[in-house]
Amino acid sequence: MITGRQRVNSVLRHKEIDTVPKYDSFWNSTIKRWYKEGLRKDKPASDIFEYDMEIIYADTSPQYPRLIIEENEEYIVERLMWGEVVKNHKDYSTTPQLISYPIKNKKDWDYLKEKLVVNESRLDNINTLFNLNASIPNKSWTSNLEEYRSKHKKGIFLCFMAHIGVGLVQHYLGSPRYLEMMATEPKLLMDMFLTQAKFVIEVFEFFAEKGLNFFDAVFFANDMGYRNNLLFSPTMYKEQIFPADKQICNYFHGIGLPVILHSDGDIRKLIPFLIEAGFDCIQPLEVKAGMNVIELKKQYGDHLSFMGGIDVRAMADSDTNKIEQEIKNKFEIAKKGGGYIYCSDHSIPENVSFSQYNRVIELVDKYGKY
Repeated sequence: MITGRQRVNSVLRHKEIDTVPKYDSFWNSTIKRWYKEGLRKDKPASDIFEYDMEIIYADTSPQYPRLIIEENEEYIVERLMWGEVVKNHKDYSTTPQLISYPIKNKKDWDYLKEKLVVNESRLDNINTLFNLNASIPNKSWTSNLEEYRSKHKKGIFLCFMAHIGVGLVQHYLGSPRYLEMMATEPKLLMDMFLTQAKFVIEVFEFFAEKGLNFFDAVFFANDMGYRNNLLFSPTMYKEQIFPADKQICNYFHGIGLPVILHSDGDIRKLIPFLIEAGFDCIQPLEVKAGMNVIELKKQYGDHLSFMGGIDVRAMADSDTNKIEQEIKNKFEIAKKGGGYIYCSDHSIPENVSFSQYNRVIELVDKYGKY
C-alpha cells in the first residue's frame, strides 16, 4: 500500500504515483459547524479525510506570556506569544484585529532578540502557538512525540512549520511599520529576517536532539502579497528578504529536506526569485488574487511544485457543477508529471457545509487518479 509519505515525496520530485496527494486546513468556526452537520468528534478531520501530510507548528516566538487584557460576551483582547495585542471574537472565527506591537525601535528589537532562545518549553508548545484560542491546553512533549512518532509509522508526510520573513515581523511591527522600514531602515529589518532564520534552524535542531527527528519537509509561512499585487517590490525582496530565504533553503536542502512556502496573495512577480532562493513548492495559490495553477504549472512546472489553487468560493456555491469543473479542469493540467498537491486556495471557511466539503474530497479522489 502506498503511504502519504511516498505519495508526497513522489510528486515533490515531479513523479506520478497513484493519485494526487491531499491536505487542507479549516477555520475553527468551520469545524464547529461541521460537528453539527455530522463530522465525528472522536477523530481529527485530517484522519477522516485521509490527508497525506500533516503540519507541525514550532514555537519560534519570543514567548511573551499570553495575557487577557479585556473580555466580554462577544470579544476578547489579549497579548499573544509574539508580543502583539489583538482583538478577536470569542469563538476565534475571524482574522483578529491587531492593536499594538512589541517593537517600536531598535532598542525594542534588541530586547526581543534576547528572548529568542531554545528552551524546553518550546517542546510543549507544538501546535498551540498559531491557535489563537488560549483556552486550549498544551500537550506535554512526551505526548506530542508519541503522537507524531505514531503518525510517522503510519506513513504520514510530516512537515516542520514556522513563520519567516515579513510573515514573521508583521507580528513584531505591524504591516504599515515594516513596509515603511523596508524603505527607511532596511538593515535593521534584514537583521530581523536573518536572526529569525537562524533561530528557526536552532529550534529544528533542538527538536531533532529531543527525538522529533523524522520530518519529511519544512513548511514556511511568509505572506508577501495581497489580492492585487505584491506588498513590496521584487527588488526589495531580492535585496532584503532573499538572503535569509536562501540561507534557510540551503540548510534544509543540505540535510535532504524539501522546502514548501506558504504565501497568500498575488506573488507571481516573485516566483523567479523564489526558485533561485531554493523553494521547492508554493502554496496556497489564491484564485481571487490571480494565482492560476494551470498557468503557473505551464510556466514554472519544471522548477516548482504547486499546492492548492482550488477556489473555496466554488466549494461554497450551491451549484455543485462549479466545484466539479474547478477540480476536473485544474487537475488535468496540474497533476501531469507530478508536482501537484491538492489543497484549497485558502483555509476552508464556515460557509462551506460538511456535505459540500465531502463532495470536494470525492472529486479530488476521482480526478486525482493517475
